[in-house]
This record gives sequence, C-alpha cells and structure tokens, in this order.
Amino acid sequence: MEARTHWALSRWSRDSYIAALVLTMIAAHLVLRFVLRWDQQHAVFPLFVGLAAGLPLVVDLLRELFHLHFGSDLIAGVSIGSAVLLHEYLVACVVILMLAGGQALETYATRRASSVLQALAQRMPAQAHLVEDSGYRNIGADELQPGDLFMVLPHEICPVDGEVVEGYGRMDESFLTGEPFELSKAPGARVISGAVNGEAVLKVRALRVAADSRYARILNVLRETEENQPRMKRMADRLGAWYTPLALVIAATGWLVSGSPQRFLAVSVIATPCPLLLAIPVAILGGISLAARRGIVVRNTAVLEQIDSCRTFIFDKTGTLTYGRPMLTRIDCARGRCESQILSLAASLETYSRHPLASGVLEAARTRNITTMPPENVTEQPGDGLRGTVVGHKVHITGRKQGESLYGPVLPVTALASGLECVLFIDGKFAASLHFQDELKKDSSSFIRHLSPKHRARKVVLLSGDKESEVRHVASTVGIENVLYGKSPEEKLAFVRDETQRAKTLFVGDGINDAPAMVAATVGVALGGASDALSESADAVVLDSSLTKIDELIHIGRRMSKIARQSAIGGMLLSAAGMILAAFGQLPPLQGAIAQEVIDLAAVLNALRVAFGVRALADF
Repeated sequence: MEARTHWALSRWSRDSYIAALVLTMIAAHLVLRFVLRWDQQHAVFPLFVGLAAGLPLVVDLLRELFHLHFGSDLIAGVSIGSAVLLHEYLVACVVILMLAGGQALETYATRRASSVLQALAQRMPAQAHLVEDSGYRNIGADELQPGDLFMVLPHEICPVDGEVVEGYGRMDESFLTGEPFELSKAPGARVISGAVNGEAVLKVRALRVAADSRYARILNVLRETEENQPRMKRMADRLGAWYTPLALVIAATGWLVSGSPQRFLAVSVIATPCPLLLAIPVAILGGISLAARRGIVVRNTAVLEQIDSCRTFIFDKTGTLTYGRPMLTRIDCARGRCESQILSLAASLETYSRHPLASGVLEAARTRNITTMPPENVTEQPGDGLRGTVVGHKVHITGRKQGESLYGPVLPVTALASGLECVLFIDGKFAASLHFQDELKKDSSSFIRHLSPKHRARKVVLLSGDKESEVRHVASTVGIENVLYGKSPEEKLAFVRDETQRAKTLFVGDGINDAPAMVAATVGVALGGASDALSESADAVVLDSSLTKIDELIHIGRRMSKIARQSAIGGMLLSAAGMILAAFGQLPPLQGAIAQEVIDLAAVLNALRVAFGVRALADF
C-alpha cells in the first residue's frame, strides 16, 4: 500500500516535469527558429529533447495497448508516432505536452495523501504494559499471549481482546460496535481491541493475540476489500471507447483516399482527445474546490462521477442519523412522585457526574426550566452509581439490577423498551426510572424522505451494529423500511458488497466499524470528520455532522458530471469537424494542432464553470 501511494505521488511529479520540460523545449525551438533565425535543421535540437522526455508516456501507452486497454489517450500515442515518422517533431512535442499536462492534472486531482490501512495501523498502540510482580514493563503488543495480564492506562487504546480482572471504569467502543454510549467495565467484563479507555486504570487478562483480536480482524477485512475493489471506468475512457475508433477510421480513410500519410497525421493530431484529457480533470478540480468551500473534502474523485447515479442509500445509525449522545425521553414515576421533583433531584445530583447520561438529564432540566439545588456528600463509584444528599433527601441513581439488589423490585420495564435506563431512589425507596435514547439529528427525517423523489433512490437501508429496539425506533422515526441491526463489520461488508453488485450504492457512516463497508460501496462518505482511519477509507469526508452536506455533495457531483460531459462531448464534436476538414486536406498537421488548442481552451473554460456561480445546492 505504501508503494502504491508512493507510486501515485511519483507519477504526479513525473508527468508535471515532463510537461514543464517539453513546454520549455518548444519555447526554445520557437526562439531559435523565429527570433535568432536559426535554420530548421539546427533549431530542431530542443524538440529532440522534448521527444526524449515524452518516451515514458509512450511506454505507458504501449503497455496499455499490450493489455488491450484502449483508453481515451491511445490516439495521442498514434499522433506522436505518426508525427515522428513524418519528421513533424514540433507537432509531436505539442501532443506530448497536451498528454503530459492532462495526465498530471488528472493525477493531481485523484492522488491520495495516505492509506486507510496505514491510518488504521497507526491508531493501534505498538506497546502493551505487561503486569509483573514489581509493576509492569512495556513489551510489543504483538508479544501478548492469551492469559497474560496487562494494564490499560487512562485514555489509552486497548491493544488486544481481553477480560477485566481488576478496576472499574468505562470504555468507548462506539467506533467499533456502533453502540452510542460509553460502556461500564468491571471485573469480568469483556474489552475489545481498539476501544478507548476512560479515566480509570484497568488490569486486563488477554484472551487473544493481537493478530486475532477484533481490531486486527477489521483491518484484515478492510485490506482484502481494498485489494479486491474493482477499478471504476473513468468518464474519459467511457467516452473515448467510441471516439477513438471513429477518429482512427477517419484518419485511415483520409490516408487511403489521398495516398498522403500527412492526412493521417493531420486527422490524428486534431483528433487528440484533449477535451477528455484536460476538460474533465479541470471539471473534477472545480467540483473538489466547490465541495471544499462547503466543508466537504473529496478524497477520491470517482465520487463526483458516481454519486448522482447511486440508487441504494445505506446509513449507519450512531453519529450518522443520530448525534451519538443521550437524550432523556421518558420518566416513569412511582406513585406519589411527580416528574418535576424527580428531574430536579436528578439534575441536582448529576451536576457533578461525568457519566454519559448526566448530560441528558441536565439538558432536560434546562429545557423545562427546572431549578437545581447544590448536592452534598456526592460519591460515584463504578458499579454502584451516583449517591448524594439533596435538600435533606438521600438520592441514589443507579442501574436496575444494582437498585433491585439493594432496595427491592422497581417498576417493570416493557419488553420492547429501547435505549438506556437508570433508576432513582429517594431515602431508600424507588422513586422513578429514567429512560434515554440517542438524540436524532434535526435534518434526518426530512433528508431521508426526500431521497426517493429528488434523487431517484430505489432502496434506503439503516445498517447498524446497535441493538434491535434502538435501530427500529430510529428507522420508524425517520421513515426507513429496510432495517438491519446488531451487525458486525464483516456482516456490514457482506451486505454492502451484495447490494453494490445489484446497483450503485452510497454508504454514510462515522465509525471504524464502518470502514470495510465504506470501501466496498460505490461511494463512501464519512460524517463529522470521523476518525483518521475512517476518513482515509472514505471517498469524501464531511467536516461537520450535517446530512445537508451529503445532499450538497450529490448536487455537486451532478453539476460536475453535467458540465464535464458538455465540455468533453462539445469539444469532441468540434474535433470531429476538424477531422473531416483534415481528411479532405484543408487542415495541415501544425494548423490542426493549433486548432485543437483553441478547442481545448473553449472546453476548459466551460469546465471551469463547475466551481463558480453556485449558491443554494440542497433541495430539502
């Protein structure tokens, strides 16, 4: 993968340097010929240097021809060869300049700074803290064996799958599992590699070696997916599939009818598909620029060509359609208790809590203008919950099982209840149960409902690793009928790969567990900046979490494709007119090259429209 990335960067440098050198040699030839008045025989030397510089491009074209890849730039190779054979060296250099410039521009638009596999590997710790009698010592994470005890320090990433044997704390597994909240960890709890530890020190017994742990399995699945991903056919190649044979037929006909190989050269020169080689990359760069001004980073230029033709839309839940933060949705009070009293006591106590659910309680209190009081003797122990005294009452907020073991039965919970729950006791007696759900984004419902009428979506899917009740609640709220829940990264990958074989797919997610599926989709978009690893696997990254930006990206892709086709097809039609003139001997090779440059200029100027004159894009 590193070699592939290095090759892309080297390729970009090579084509740029070739274009610069050939341009310099053409300028030197013109100065020697028309300013210093050298004769043709001596002034031609700089052109030989330009031809030598273009040899790598010709070798690439021959390699493509050997593999029966007849791309849009094949006719440029024919023009170069014909010009050299007919001693039209200036014409050959002009074609090399156009070819190298176009390839440099396209590679610049498509190159990627780094690899998703590199980002994933760099995220994992290289070391583990092996527990010994005297404390712990650092060893390589890949040296841990099942049964070894190791420490996970505050805010570190767990290196292997294991089981907590000592310590109480919380871990963030959301990027890996799709669960929206931090999970409590106590002795006996399982931990997975890649999870981010909270503020407590945990002693963990390794259950698997690093290569067999959860994070490594995701990495392996992603590696296989990336290596087996089919190459998408460029717009230039699709259009060139019919343009190149047509141009060669016209050129050969002109030669056969007239008996002059100059006719073949003249036709092939003006037929050089520079509207494809230049205008399409310029349009793509315009789309990238327009997206960047709107907070969208396009990492793979294929997204701009493909996104408007996607007909299956697949969404992760946590952080995509929801904010990934708890919201208090219901309070079930015991007889004689009222919601305002319960919320006042709970919010007063939660003021000093760092538990993920505390923010939901405090937000609900602020929304309802509930007054809070200063608590006393506040304690918060993992596994026990939050305790304190508020206006003379002993208040205890804990989980259902812990509460029932201390105080006896509480109100029953419905079998289909979704989200998280905590229970509140006042002076040792059950007072209320508080229910939380992940907060839905404000634009989720309107965005989902507009996909079919505005973007011809045939299938919309909610694909999540979260539990059934949560996923179905979100799906019913936003209007998604196709629901899959409790899915692992491997299962997500299999589903997306299967759907992509049926139709072009757009996958939107924000967790590392989404990375393999994102690579397998036709277009993968990461929301909210996500993690470095996920951003590397995505075709585009939206820097905030707004779904409006997804809609804008679709419209940018639609605008880019429309204008790119205008420039390419319009330029080819003008070139076709020039080919007919050249076939009848009305357009010599050098004049044909100049005419082609004028056509290129018109196509490029039209392509530049992609980035300008755009205000509103979203349509929901």
